[in-house]
Amino acid sequence: MEVTFYGVRGSCPTSGDEYFKVGGNTSCVLVSSEGEDPLILDLGTGLRALGESLQRKARFEGRPLRATALLTHLHFDHILGLPFFSPFRDPGATMEVHGPRQPGGLYRTLLQVVQPPFFPIQLTEFRGQIRFHDTDEGELVVGGAKVSVRLVPHVGTTLGYRIECDGRVLAYIPDHQAPPDRFSVDDRVLELCRGADLLIHDAQYTDAEYVEYADWGHSTFAYAVRVAAEAGARRLVLFHHDPRHTDAAIARFVDMARHLPDAKALEDISVAHEGSTIDLGRA
Repeated sequence: MEVTFYGVRGSCPTSGDEYFKVGGNTSCVLVSSEGEDPLILDLGTGLRALGESLQRKARFEGRPLRATALLTHLHFDHILGLPFFSPFRDPGATMEVHGPRQPGGLYRTLLQVVQPPFFPIQLTEFRGQIRFHDTDEGELVVGGAKVSVRLVPHVGTTLGYRIECDGRVLAYIPDHQAPPDRFSVDDRVLELCRGADLLIHDAQYTDAEYVEYADWGHSTFAYAVRVAAEAGARRLVLFHHDPRHTDAAIARFVDMARHLPDAKALEDISVAHEGSTIDLGRA
């Protein structure tokens, strides 16, 4: 199993020299496994670059793209890449999108976003096919991967995912409302993260920022370490970086995270960088 980061920011994209190393696109992660179709985590602005990469590969192989996406929730930073995914321009391309159940259905909800006046064309005008699946807590089978789906505390209905493939376990929780005590951990979050080889977790705020934004639906980097340690995860990747945080600031945060008492329980703590790949191998 390989994990490649195409978008690592939260809230909105950002740009500038001081953000170049970490990257400025919003949440989008590719999970790859030999012989399996691409598995995409969230559809933020990083999806544009991912689409170009996948389209080149599909055209070289002479076949339309087939992929699956797991969408955590419908905030803008997790869906803005959807209409810019270039494989949708190819006839025969298909993507199965699993996301949190909506009152009018996931398909109708996103159809209302990708249409005039918000976007020049509708989702139905793409040559490729997008199939949406309203998804509740439970278990999914995606190719050779087993996917566990649980509700995660955030603002609005939000899902977290546990992906088991190649004998490895990846937990993906990009948006997670830390509790006021920043110590206790939701049982469903623990279930997703238990013994994970890699946990990708919301680390949007510092402790000082959390005081001001305590009800905005996110975690601190210290709480991300707490969750990983409590769940017995092996490795932690800090993710969903605040758009105000520069490369230099994020470098300080990861260094501080590595010196927290809970960090002793982990093999590694790192930062999600746009374009970086983590190879989890096979068990």
